[in-house]
Amino acid sequence: MSVTTNLIGQFSVISPNAKIGNNVKIGNFCVIHDNVEIGDDTEIKDYVELRSGTIVGHNTIIDSRVSSSGNCKIGNNVTLRYDSIIARGCEIGDNTYVCPRVMTNNLDTGGHQIGGAKIGSNCFIGTNAVLQHGITIGDHVIIGAMSFVNKDCESNSTYIGIPAQKKLNK
Repeated sequence: MSVTTNLIGQFSVISPNAKIGNNVKIGNFCVIHDNVEIGDDTEIKDYVELRSGTIVGHNTIIDSRVSSSGNCKIGNNVTLRYDSIIARGCEIGDNTYVCPRVMTNNLDTGGHQIGGAKIGSNCFIGTNAVLQHGITIGDHVIIGAMSFVNKDCESNSTYIGIPAQKKLNK
């Protein structure tokens, strides 16, 4: 029989309706809202806010000051680096690495909710990238640092620039 060993930091607020897996570490000053699920062996650093409906897979690392707007799905073995914003409805596939200060969006220019980006498995999203609402990023995609992604990205490709364009191999 395994023993649940969860570590909860100081001044963190966790809803009694949140489901926390085994061997989870939650840092200081975190807020975990209702209906959040956190998988086994996950580490959440300081000042993280996960709003209602956020589902986090197992063996995932969520760095300091990351926030989710809710109703998002973060896969297994994902790393979300500091200051990233995961918009409502965003999905992040397994084994994906999201660099610092990545921002996703779920609103169109009229303020209507379209839904967050869908990011495939085994992706790398560069620092300060912005992922617009409703886009789909395939599996095994690299998004360059500071890129603005406003269209779907094909699997097994690299996209860079403002707006992001597929980089062709020479």
